[in-house]
Amino acid sequence: MSRINVGVLRGGPSSEYDVSLKTGATVLQHMPDKYHAKDIFISKDGVWHVHGMPKSPEKALRHIDVVFNAMHGEYGEDGTVQKILDTHRVPYTGSGTLASAIGMNKLLAKKVFTSHGIKSPYHYVANKDQSLNDMYRYLFEHFHLPAVVKPAIGGSSIGVTLVNKYTDLIVALELAFSYSPTVLVEEYIRGREATCGVLDDFRDQKYYALLPVEIIPPATHGFFNYDAKYSGVSQEICPGNFNEEEKLAIQEAAVAAHKALGLRHYSRSDFIVTPKRGVYILEVNTLPGLTPESLFPKSIEAVGFHFPHFLDHLIQLALQK
Repeated sequence: MSRINVGVLRGGPSSEYDVSLKTGATVLQHMPDKYHAKDIFISKDGVWHVHGMPKSPEKALRHIDVVFNAMHGEYGEDGTVQKILDTHRVPYTGSGTLASAIGMNKLLAKKVFTSHGIKSPYHYVANKDQSLNDMYRYLFEHFHLPAVVKPAIGGSSIGVTLVNKYTDLIVALELAFSYSPTVLVEEYIRGREATCGVLDDFRDQKYYALLPVEIIPPATHGFFNYDAKYSGVSQEICPGNFNEEEKLAIQEAAVAAHKALGLRHYSRSDFIVTPKRGVYILEVNTLPGLTPESLFPKSIEAVGFHFPHFLDHLIQLALQK
């Protein structure tokens, strides 16, 4: 019996290029023997490569039965590559084109959360064509600090700043605008940081919520930024030290977000947990990182699900589409 050919997509024209390379390498390293894995590398300028040779998507996908999408950020997670794969009728892991596009756009995702009763922080929307001085004046008059300034599109906390002083606002806005033409300024909610994964069709549940992870970034970082995520300086406790009520609230919110956005196969949502205000969703990751430092692999191991079996599960979900 011939093995199933799995194309592992990684790289791409994204600010999360390096993380995607690591996720793809981890997937290739742990691919079960029943599959024949093919490394499909996409360069920063969007050119597809197989065995180091540039190929058109059509040629790169030839003889591929299913794609494992190990990409993050723009192009790979925002619906662009999903549209290419749909055009060539190649099944793939992760969410579809529309759900990916909405999940990647923090503003659109917030609107969906609000319409489904999922709490998210109060926010202000800034656009690149507005005057920075006008934005500053409005925020100074109407917005309390501290606040979180973040690109509306992107992940891994790239371009995100925790602002404690109004004099730092313009620098934070300029940084965020370098990654996205639309920027969110969100109220900073003091609480404990948590993340929770959701896995489809697992253990007789259509939407299985994994155990919430508690994240404790070092005090010097202020929040779970890019360096805190990938340098190994944060404490990541799985399962987190949440009481039963908090744990259930986080899991229910993660499943609600997954369903509200129409996501499939797997996702991971980030939260702030407060004693008085409850659980607030920050964002959803439609293609969670799968590097050795990433949170999703820790969550699946905590429920006794080994990584190669997890990869097999996702590939089988994609093939059943």
